[in-house]
Amino acid sequence: MSSVSRIEYSEKYADANYEYRHVILPKELSKTLPKSRLLSEAEWRGIGVQQSRGWQHYAIHRPEQHILLFRRPLGTDPQSGKVDPELERQAKEEYRAQYGVRV
Repeated sequence: MSSVSRIEYSEKYADANYEYRHVILPKELSKTLPKSRLLSEAEWRGIGVQQSRGWQHYAIHRPEQHILLFRRPLGTDPQSGKVDPELERQAKEEYRAQYGVRV
């Protein structure tokens, strides 16, 4: 089984501004990655991570560097990677309805 086929993807989760997901790489694949900086989209796609557009590698989880943390603004169009104002409004309304908070 190739390393790429063993990449695991979390469900998406959100706060009032972003949706998030984490990606778990096989440990042998993560050993080839830079340890002190975030990956560009070209880099994470180059190692086999497959996601729709708009995701950014935003943090390094130092205890487990084989887990990549991604986020994108609520309302991001998955095909263009750009925030669509109508999608953003809908996503924020859904968040407010689900959690009873103002955004």
